[in-house]
Formats: sequence, C-alpha cells, structure tokens
Amino acid sequence: MKKILIAGTNSGVGKTTISLGIMQALTKRSMKVQPYKVGPDYIDPSYHTFITGRHSRNLDSYMLDDEQIKYVFNSSSEDADISVVEGVMGLYDGIGIDLDNCTSSYTSKILKAPIILVINGKAMAASSAAMVLGYKELDKNVNIAGVIVNNVKTKTHYEIIKNAVEKYCGVEVLGYFPPNNEFSLESRHLGLVPSVEIDSLKTKFSNLADEIEKYINIDRVLEISESEEVETSFEVDSFIKNSRVENKTIAIAYDKAFNFYYRENIELLRDLGLNIKYFSPLEDKEVPNADYIYIGGGFPEIFGKELEANISMRKSILEAHKRKTPIYAECGGLMYLGEKLINQENEEYDMVGIFKGNSKMTASLRRFGYSFGIAKDDTILSKKGEVIKGHEFHHSVFETNEDCAYIMRKERDKKIVDEWEGGYSKDNTLATYLHTHFYNNLNCIKNLLEKGNE
Repeated sequence: MKKILIAGTNSGVGKTTISLGIMQALTKRSMKVQPYKVGPDYIDPSYHTFITGRHSRNLDSYMLDDEQIKYVFNSSSEDADISVVEGVMGLYDGIGIDLDNCTSSYTSKILKAPIILVINGKAMAASSAAMVLGYKELDKNVNIAGVIVNNVKTKTHYEIIKNAVEKYCGVEVLGYFPPNNEFSLESRHLGLVPSVEIDSLKTKFSNLADEIEKYINIDRVLEISESEEVETSFEVDSFIKNSRVENKTIAIAYDKAFNFYYRENIELLRDLGLNIKYFSPLEDKEVPNADYIYIGGGFPEIFGKELEANISMRKSILEAHKRKTPIYAECGGLMYLGEKLINQENEEYDMVGIFKGNSKMTASLRRFGYSFGIAKDDTILSKKGEVIKGHEFHHSVFETNEDCAYIMRKERDKKIVDEWEGGYSKDNTLATYLHTHFYNNLNCIKNLLEKGNE
C-alpha cells in the first residue's frame, strides 16, 4: 500500500501548499491519488477534491475511533495508486497535551503511514537539525521518513540544512521549496470553487506541480510511501441491513452557500436506501419533494442577498417544516433557518423563519474546536440523554429566546473547560452549530429515519 502523511512543525509552515503540490504532481503522472485531511477542516479537502477528482476524506480521531478511521481510509483507497494525507496544525498538536489525542502523529500511527515533515528553513542552518531531532525523539513510535524544507531561497542554503538534518537526525531530506506568492490561496476561495475561477486555479495548481517536481524528489516520495496495510474491525453492513428504508428521498442543500459535509454522511444515507436529491437554496425555486431535508454548513452570510431574494425557496422549506418533514441543519444551515441574517456590514436579510431569532456575524471567532452535546429532550437525531460529538467553528451568534436542545461541553485533558447550551429543536426540525460525523453515533441516523416513518 502506498501512503504518506504530510505534516508540519506548526500551522502556517506551508504543509497545505506542499500537500496540494504533491497531489497535483502525482495526478499529472496519471496516478489515482486518494486525498485525506486530518481533523474536521472542510476548506483544504475542497482543494484536494478539485486537484485529484476524488472526494477527500476527513480522518478525525475525536469524532471517529481508531477502527472507524481505518475503515474510512481503507474503503475509500481500495482503487487508488497512492493515498496522501494532509496533517493538521503541528505534528503533535491536538486536544490538550496528550500526543495521542487528535494529533497528526497519532493518525499516522493508526494508519501506519510514513510521515514527511515540512519545516521552515528561513534564517536557519544547523539549528534545523535540532528542530527535526526534537520531533523525531518526542515519540519514537512515529515514523518520520523524510523532510521537506520550505521557504528557502537558494540551493546553497538548502544544502546546509539538508546536510545538518541528515547528519544529526538520520532522516532523509527530500527537497525544498522557495517562497513564491504565486501559489498562495486566498481566503475567499471557500467551499466550492467558483466556476469563473476554475481555469485560473487549474493553471495555478498545474504550475505548482511543475515547481514541486523541480525542487522535491517525487520519486523518493513514492518509494517512501510503500508501507504496511492496515485492517479494521469496524463495519456498517449490519447496521445498514437492519436500518434500510425503501422509497424514501432526502433533499440535500448543495451550492456555493452550503457545501460543508462529511462525505461519509452522504454515502451512509445513500447506502441506507435513500434517494438523494441535491438542491440549491440560491438557484432553485423550491426544495424538492422529499421525506427528509439536510442543510449543511457553509457561508450563507456571503450570499445573504441572494438567499433573501429566493422567496419561493424559503417559503417551500418553511412549508416542509409545517408539514413536519424532518429537517436537519448544521451551522450555516442554522443561520438560514432563523428569521434574519445580519452580516458584518450590519445588513439584514430575511431567511426561512422556522426559528424565532437572528444570526449575527461577529468580529471575532465565537466558538472553535471539538465539543459534544447532551440532548435535553428528544430531537430528530437523539433521544434524551444521548451524546453527539462534533466540531464548532463560527464567526456568528444566534440571538433568540428559543429553548436550547443540548447541553454543550468542551473538554481538555479529561476536564470540562467550557459549558453552554445550544441547538434548537421545533417539531421535526433540528438546527445546531455543531458539525457531526454520523459514524460517531449511528443512533443519530436511526432516530432520523424513524422520524420519517411516523
């Protein structure tokens, strides 16, 4: 099995650019590249998918246990020539200070994946060896098989770092990459790639791959990627067999405003027998006739004017709610189901109006990180007392007097560090800021399907 995990010494070291460049270089070699991202990110995987033509998968050891991560990996890489995993933050950064708690290093051990460590070589010489040695020695069970030096302008500078790292660390240095603003990715490229920019992005990534081939030994990357296969005891076949539905349809919002979904969530719904109909709250006149509606996260605040203008769509979703069609909405979906959306310019836009309250963008990040919700009462996803794990990341608040459906908690090093209430449930509609992966609680889907049969 060919697989590598590209990790960084820290956030901002350039691992995303290096990862994208390697994925594109391998793809240009006519290889089937299966991409992955450690952690809950949606943005980087959208680029992975764009480059490789294969859905990138999240390997998140907060929401998935070890066996589930191996299952996601194995089931999606069966026909791939190589799997490329992009790490998250620094190699050993996760929840708290436990090296095996949601870190890239721990994911590499679960998958038995060799690591290529990206370091910043700017203004460093032999000291770079001390840095690499620290990462190598901190956890001797982590296989750092190669190093790439980023942000180095000359080959002479690179050779100094290469010689130092290989002499003092015994780790092969595979190449370097000079600073180049041409390959920076702007934050406005969110979610789906805007169609008008597809050609320019194709050119950018193609040029990036050419530069990667020039400075990095891709042949050695392929040789290093040869590694042991992993097996998993997790399976969902019995759950699917016992929970299948017939002649049921789920409408899933998918466009520039709403496109944050874990791919396995959608595939599980499909495998359970649901007919999936995608719809656009921006472009379509009304929600498709369906037994369930699923509205994921995204960036509705960027498209407030367009969402407000599509009156017929908003009315059709409100009518579906009144008919008690089960509706599940995450983050951006929650913002859409409120009465108004207020963007950062303080402009107000009418939304669907299922929940009484307004979504208001904030100047800073309001909540970020892993958390879990304990159901206060029954909802369409959970029975009272059941727990749903997930991830929150939002620059907004939902101002409302509606009762909350969950007691939310954040833990670090097995201690509760924050507690609040969140999520809103009304009839058969549930909306929450929490992004969740269905594998972490298959009862969620069982509960949802049962609601559609009432």
